[in-house]
Amino acid sequence: MNEYDLIKHLHGNLFPYALKALIAVAEWKWDDPEFVHYRDQFPAEARETPTSFITHVEELTAKDIKISYLKNLQGYLWQTGYKAGSYSTPLFSDVAPKLQEWRDSSVKIAIFSSGSVFAQQLFFEYVKDGKGSTVVDMRSLISAWFDTVNAGPKTIQDSYEKIARELDVESQAVLFISDNTKELDAAKAAGMHVLFAIREGNAPDDGAEKYHSIESFEQI
Repeated sequence: MNEYDLIKHLHGNLFPYALKALIAVAEWKWDDPEFVHYRDQFPAEARETPTSFITHVEELTAKDIKISYLKNLQGYLWQTGYKAGSYSTPLFSDVAPKLQEWRDSSVKIAIFSSGSVFAQQLFFEYVKDGKGSTVVDMRSLISAWFDTVNAGPKTIQDSYEKIARELDVESQAVLFISDNTKELDAAKAAGMHVLFAIREGNAPDDGAEKYHSIESFEQI
């Protein structure tokens, strides 16, 4: 499983874009079946009017609430921006070469994120290749996608045991990398090998000293 640099991308590009796009979408597509699919996942009181809906989404986003129906809506809104070329996904320079190397060696690579599977696949469909404006599709490098809907909460041991079963491997055969020690605790309890990722922009974690850490995939 791998970790990728999206913190600045999320807060600097994706979250603001989704909020801006939502204003127009809520006004023009309020009763459009495509939008209704995402709208109706929200609590009834939040979708009484477009204004109440937008306000609710803004509040959840400001608090960085990780809830499935918000993530699904964000993925839907981000898709427009990706397709229009408004932005692309930045990766640390060591990530893409290592993913390709592991894939070429028949290593299964899986993503487990609080972002929806739909959003994860968008991120990897539109990756900035580091050579200017060129965008590459890296979805074929990923064997499986997991979020809090199809796997469970990221800080629960059962989620990681379920992932191992879905990958059809023993937990001991899995290496899980994260910048969150609560996630590492859960993965380790499930029997997985774990590494703590130190990356620019990540929040400090007081429990990091109990795990072996890496600053680059080249160290694996």
